Amino acid sequence: MKRAMLSMAAALAAGCSPNPPESARDGVEAAREWARPPVIERVDRTGPALVVSGLAEPDARVVLRGADDTAFAAAADSRGRFEVRVPAPAGHLLLRPETQAGQDSAPSPDRLLILESGRGPIVMLRTGGATRRLDAAPALGAVDGDGRMRLASGAVSPGTAAVEVQSGGEILRVVPDAGGRWSVILPPRDGPESIRVAGREFLWPGEAGGSSGLVAERTDAGWRVRWTGPGGARQTTWLPDRVPS
Repeated sequence: MKRAMLSMAAALAAGCSPNPPESARDGVEAAREWARPPVIERVDRTGPALVVSGLAEPDARVVLRGADDTAFAAAADSRGRFEVRVPAPAGHLLLRPETQAGQDSAPSPDRLLILESGRGPIVMLRTGGATRRLDAAPALGAVDGDGRMRLASGAVSPGTAAVEVQSGGEILRVVPDAGGRWSVILPPRDGPESIRVAGREFLWPGEAGGSSGLVAERTDAGWRVRWTGPGGARQTTWLPDRVPS
């Protein structure tokens, strides 16, 4: 994840070179008017289908692409709101969101993962970044790792002053954003470990095996997912179960 983050920073720096040609600036500004990937906000089960909804460019076409060249699409309205209906899969489903405008497209760096036909966690995976859960989740929503770094993340009630995370003998305090979302880098760890967040203990099972593609398996109290992102980057994401209320 560190390499991915550094690469992203370098790309941003390269895009901010001083005094670009006028035509280049015009082209960049024009691209920014439409070339933004869709933002997936929620996934709901409606009979035999899953309804994926969110925000995109007004009147743009939103496409969700599967690994086997399947695609599901819908047009956003004049406000940018969209709903894409996806037949509920028999098992797991990994989709790449994309915005289309004319002959151009803007694929998202994120991946929408739906586990167990929507009965399991539903998340947005991000290479080198924190997983964002769309289903009901505990305070610790995910732990992402690439064999070198681990990133814990989750969501709490908006207005929470700070979240206390205990890992590897260290106590870390992180301030959530306005929506209650937070993330923090954890100390390195080779094997399973107890992680305590907001007073609850979670047992991280450790990194998954080195197989490529999507592998999702149950652990004692959650799901461990091995997946491959853009550029072949391999990442493990652990998704703790929500405690029934």
